Amino acid sequence: MQVKQEKTPKILVADDDALVCSTVRKILETFGYQVVTTTGGNELLDTLDSSFDVILIDINMPGMNGFETIEKLNGRGLGIPVLLLTGSDSMDDAVKAINLGVHDFLSKPIDDLDIFNVRIKRAVEKRNFVLQERRYKKGLEEDIRKKALQLEEQNKLLRAYSDSLENATVQLMSSLQRAMEEKDHYTAGHTMRVTNYAVILGAVRGLDNHDLVVLRRAAQFHDIGKLVIDLSCIQKNGPLSPEERELINEHPGVGANIIKPLGFMEREQFIIRHHHERIDGTGYPDGLAGDQLDELTKIITVADSYDAMTSSRNYRRNMNIDEAVSELVRCSGSQFDGEIVQSFTENIHRFRADQFLMSQPYQADFNHKLIN
Repeated sequence: MQVKQEKTPKILVADDDALVCSTVRKILETFGYQVVTTTGGNELLDTLDSSFDVILIDINMPGMNGFETIEKLNGRGLGIPVLLLTGSDSMDDAVKAINLGVHDFLSKPIDDLDIFNVRIKRAVEKRNFVLQERRYKKGLEEDIRKKALQLEEQNKLLRAYSDSLENATVQLMSSLQRAMEEKDHYTAGHTMRVTNYAVILGAVRGLDNHDLVVLRRAAQFHDIGKLVIDLSCIQKNGPLSPEERELINEHPGVGANIIKPLGFMEREQFIIRHHHERIDGTGYPDGLAGDQLDELTKIITVADSYDAMTSSRNYRRNMNIDEAVSELVRCSGSQFDGEIVQSFTENIHRFRADQFLMSQPYQADFNHKLIN
């Protein structure tokens, strides 16, 4: 096995005294170090690169002195330990050097070579530690970057899977909706009309794209609870008995329970459960009132009631548009939210059948825009 050879520590010396430079160089080379000497701060800065492990600087040099040179070194951020060569015992110089982050002090002339070598070794060890720490941080940052990219890719896959599952679930719900529509042809047209009324009214009121998607789904499935209601109740030719009415009134809660397992339709679940509540709190199933009902629920309540009033049933005559609008206004503040009714009535022309019934291609494009 090939043994990796350790790099020979490289030391940069700056002193304007040629004799000092020569002496320090010979001593360091004797201890096995690679040495480069310079005669001043400017030359040192021109020579310096990250390959050096230790820097020895004299304080008193012409041009740029030792302290000024250290300030420039600190600005480069190389993390190379600096040892100050000094023949001075000034406390002010010592404090200034410490504040500049000087690693150690070496007295001139050098008397004890062993101590000198120990201090150089410690500086080299510090440099190795700095380099090791930087390599570790770089490796850690790279590892975090790679893991972040992996996580991002996994999140993309999860989002794609979630979207696919969500779309498949909505399609399944639509199949259930069609099964309900086969029980009562009125319900089929009613669901389509209420969905379009609600979405157009939501757009008029400035709902954002996400809210429009929620509103559309809730309207599309608002009567899905009728799947479990006896067919004779739905198709009865005449008014319902109190018992039948009580059974019919269970459909909002049943519909919400059908939707409940679908976590991504939590808001739709609330709307479906409460689309027969009233502003005055006398609706069903929970008797919610006023601000307990969100805007989307209030919109569907108006759209649902308007279509029920203007649609023909076997047991009653349908209202015309003016009659239905008058009823909405009359019940504004008790059954319906006043602002929603006002938005609806002010834009009643948008809800006429010949203006909102969409062809299949247009409907598909409209749905795509809502979702995306």
